[in-house]
Amino acid sequence: MIVVGVDGLRPGLLAVEWAAREAVVREVPLRLVSVVPAWCLEDGPTGAIAEIGAWMRKGGETALLEAAAAAMRAAGKVAVETALVGGDPRQELIEASAEADLLVVGDSGMGTLRGLLIGSVALGVAGHAHCDVVVVRASAAAPDAEVVVGVDGSAAQADVLDFAFREAAARGADLRAVLAWSWRDLLGGGPEASRQALAKALAEGRERHPDVHPSMEIVEGSPVDVLRQAAAGAGLLVVGSRGRGLLTGMILGSVSQALLHVAPCPVVVVRAR
Repeated sequence: MIVVGVDGLRPGLLAVEWAAREAVVREVPLRLVSVVPAWCLEDGPTGAIAEIGAWMRKGGETALLEAAAAAMRAAGKVAVETALVGGDPRQELIEASAEADLLVVGDSGMGTLRGLLIGSVALGVAGHAHCDVVVVRASAAAPDAEVVVGVDGSAAQADVLDFAFREAAARGADLRAVLAWSWRDLLGGGPEASRQALAKALAEGRERHPDVHPSMEIVEGSPVDVLRQAAAGAGLLVVGSRGRGLLTGMILGSVSQALLHVAPCPVVVVRAR
């Protein structure tokens, strides 16, 4: 099942359309979730408060209807269910992700911080969801445009590459693995050691997905800048949820977090297994 956070805004509808097409490819149902404050679904409030609650419930219901219609337009064969729930959007979506294969949100979020480059909800669920997370932003790329995957030589690279191979195979797209390096990496063997390890990983992935044609690119520079440029024109950018630098202990690595703000295409954050 793919779960989508719905908020009635344009970025949210783009997320629904993306998720509907993905659900058809994966042959799984789509669950649209709209979140309102919990008190809006309770019987206690009266007077003006009750009217505000009714207005907010109506808004959530309308958002779900519009999202379901958008899903059917994008992928008519998709099975759609809707849910209006009460609570904090981040927490409710994180809980919903426990039963999902994929959680999809728009880049504006559903909270009060919409002035940020990426919404607080999108940033929150990307770091805490129980499943892989896709943050969708407007992209002119074709559905079969190449899949770009950011690799870093860490143990988590295998899960990230596996996801990227599966997505490329499902889309009939090429796969490009990109690794950014700096001069301090020479202490660990430098780019040549990384090239050999990556070539081996791609060969193993090709054995499992023979229809995918992977390539690799090893570029000196900041991982955020290198991957942002590599993703121009891509259909999808796949990254891990944790980095390998000073901020490795964070739930969401600094590189992944930065790319959620600046990537020019939908970004998948593959949860650390």
